[in-house]
Amino acid sequence: MPIPTETWRIGMGQLLVEGGEPERNLERAARMIEEAAQQRCDIVLLPETLDFAWTHPSALTDAQPIPGPYSAVLCQEAQRHGVYLCAGLTERAPDGRIYNAALLINPQGEIICKYHKINLLMVEQPFYAVGQTLNVVDTPLGKIGVNICADNFLDGLSIGHTLARMGAEIILSPSSWTVDYSITEEDDPYREKWVTPYSILAQLYNIAVVGTTSVGYIVGGPYEGKKSVGCSLAVDASGIRAQGTFNEFAGELVVAEVPRPIRAEKGTAIGEMLRRKGFTFDTLPS
Repeated sequence: MPIPTETWRIGMGQLLVEGGEPERNLERAARMIEEAAQQRCDIVLLPETLDFAWTHPSALTDAQPIPGPYSAVLCQEAQRHGVYLCAGLTERAPDGRIYNAALLINPQGEIICKYHKINLLMVEQPFYAVGQTLNVVDTPLGKIGVNICADNFLDGLSIGHTLARMGAEIILSPSSWTVDYSITEEDDPYREKWVTPYSILAQLYNIAVVGTTSVGYIVGGPYEGKKSVGCSLAVDASGIRAQGTFNEFAGELVVAEVPRPIRAEKGTAIGEMLRRKGFTFDTLPS
């Protein structure tokens, strides 16, 4: 296979996200975007629901539309710094439903993809409606797909498979990985929980999968007292390209250098490739 000649420089912004504090969170996001631009990143990836925090009760009453005031801040920062920006927000749709949303914004400050999380955890279903669409966007950097956090659980990996089938060269995944307050770095339960599904997609399809997670203690909502612990992750077919610190205080920018993969197969040729790799397709339970 030809060696890719282009490399993405991706800034994974492990952001402290405070429950119910959208203005402070957006100010922090703006500083992280500026730092990533100073580090010459092409793409900046920020966490899931960075406005209100994941499953914070204020999202039910204070969520904003997209486009709206919070998305406008992110569009402005992407344009100011000339970067692609992928970030998670909470959206109030015109019909009143609330979604766990992710935006992809181009360097001109335009929203070029909006995605609603599909694989919702039981605990978040009282907060967010289930998404109904998947998209891959053509950009000068390549074909970019977007999903969110648990969409990359093993039991939801069909979402990533579909994005790969749609031609994605990279999947960007705003996330909020949480653990019980007593879990420490030595007990890291997420190493295999995330490395394995990311690696399955990366190696089967020759794509990159990148997730950025928030940090900090969770205040309010069903997960109050738990903590978000960073450990953002960038994986491609060769393995782990970059990984953030596993720590609730690790608010930091992690820069990943990821070679742009070459994806020659399309349509049914992808299925033939998977067969050659020994992939087992779906069957009915016996």
